[in-house]
Amino acid sequence: MTPADEHLASPLLALDIGGTSMRAALVTGGRVRQRRETRTPQPALPEAVLAAALDLAAPLLPDAAAVGVACAGAVARGRVTATATQTFPGWTDIPLEQRLSERLGLPCAALNDARAAAWGEFRAGAGRGSSEFMFITVSTGVGAGLVLGGRLHLAANGLDAELGFVSVPAVWQGGPEVPPLGRLGPLEFETSGTALGAQARRLGFEDSKALCDAAEAGHAAADAAYARSAALIAWKIADVAALLGVTRVALGGSVGLRGGYLARVQASLTQFPERYRPQVVHAELGADAGLIGAALWAGAPAFQS
Repeated sequence: MTPADEHLASPLLALDIGGTSMRAALVTGGRVRQRRETRTPQPALPEAVLAAALDLAAPLLPDAAAVGVACAGAVARGRVTATATQTFPGWTDIPLEQRLSERLGLPCAALNDARAAAWGEFRAGAGRGSSEFMFITVSTGVGAGLVLGGRLHLAANGLDAELGFVSVPAVWQGGPEVPPLGRLGPLEFETSGTALGAQARRLGFEDSKALCDAAEAGHAAADAAYARSAALIAWKIADVAALLGVTRVALGGSVGLRGGYLARVQASLTQFPERYRPQVVHAELGADAGLIGAALWAGAPAFQS
């Protein structure tokens, strides 16, 4: 074991705070060994969520050396501000690290959930062996995390890899008119599982999964929607590769982990110049990527400097 990997052997507590559910896990060796789950309190006000997180973590606490938290929203310097205020009302500049550390009596480190997943994949999953790496989740929304020069990229304002909110032509959902470019809108409004679900209903399918299944079975109209989503993701992967030299990308999420989706992203990427075509693979850690990444982040303070 190298000095950089010594932290992998320490028991680390991870919390994953989402709008629907919350999970706690004990992580050792870069793998989840014990886990607990509960529903997120509704409404998900800060005090209610903190209390639920403490209850969830309590049985795992005696074995833990540090606490890592993956949380939706903008996370900067340990403080969280919700980007979906309807899901997390009252979450404005909440000192999550400080509050949890004080109540649990352990060092605590917090990351946005997509950034935590990126770190997990980089250290223990599909990103191993790379130094410029991006994780993208295509699910309800589109999230991402970047590792550059072996370090997780974190901006002071918490907007460090918001791939879902870069602009693309707005076809499926109305966007602002930007003369002379026409209508533009956020990438996730055109590519996410939510966007595919809206297209599914217009085409007579039950949901996004049914549309994706039909596309992979050869349904032309379903495949046109499916392929468009993949092509837009490929376009932005090429842009990030050109800007930052990313050489490997891992796709996760309910849509991103589909074999047909990966194949379509890879096919679209071949239309861009070779130097802007990073290797694109499936994420390896599945739903545990955020838990593992948060735990490893908390257990490796040297990477945070």
